[in-house]
Amino acid sequence: MILRRSRQKKPARRFGWRRLVTLRPSARAAKISLAIVLLAGAGGGLAWAWTHGAPEMVADMRVDFERAVLSASARAGLAVNEVRIDGRVESEMRDVRAVIDARKGSPILAFDPYAAKAELEKLPWVRTATVERRLPGTIVVQLDERIPLALWQRHGRFTVIDSEGKEIPGTDPARFANRPVVVGDDAPEHAASLVALLETEPALMKRITAAVRVGARRWNLRLDNGIDVNLPEANAGAAYERLAQLERENGLIDRNLVAVDLRLPDRLILRMGRDQQPAQSQPAPAKRVTNKPT
Repeated sequence: MILRRSRQKKPARRFGWRRLVTLRPSARAAKISLAIVLLAGAGGGLAWAWTHGAPEMVADMRVDFERAVLSASARAGLAVNEVRIDGRVESEMRDVRAVIDARKGSPILAFDPYAAKAELEKLPWVRTATVERRLPGTIVVQLDERIPLALWQRHGRFTVIDSEGKEIPGTDPARFANRPVVVGDDAPEHAASLVALLETEPALMKRITAAVRVGARRWNLRLDNGIDVNLPEANAGAAYERLAQLERENGLIDRNLVAVDLRLPDRLILRMGRDQQPAQSQPAPAKRVTNKPT
């Protein structure tokens, strides 16, 4: 007779809830749980008042209810302990804090991050803002500020414009006198591409005092010695590279010139000063250029 060893079934493994749940809640967790219970009970009172034909009682009860719950939540540990503001460069700190308006120890659940975001984005320098409540007690603000790109001259006045061509109101243009100056009704919306072109030749950019938009199609550049440079509507980059190389090799823009016309792709037209006749020059190899008005 052969005896077979019986296989004992292993007891089924039980899911380890204890690994996920602490059996001894902290005092803070207990207080928060109590606040939730109070919230549920008070909410039931409001529901009773509404369903039993007493809606006029709801408004007063709601105010008391919200105050009681917020007060209980703060005592339970859901109170503002820190306000962290990142990304601020130009915005005044006092203006940002005035919008946040969250005092230390106040109920963090009373703070509205959506309203704060909307108000922050009304500040002159703020392009976008992100506002978060990180429980139990931290408010985090991330600002994405505008980048001052150029000065826009219009009707004899200067305003600072950002990289999107939008004005930055209330900004002193004198603080950004080293930025390029652009002129023309549609100059702001094309300023970013112009500056990107001009920044490819930093040495030449330093000689440029202004860029004038012509016929909503192209640019004329004014140099610091009064020379006007006419860029073409198409392939302005290639034309400007020619000018940069001619300047490096021949010192072109320091000659007795009134204007340099680069609008024709196969030739360079120079208008001389003191009633001299126009001259023509062979095109030079292109190189990237930068425009930096002062």
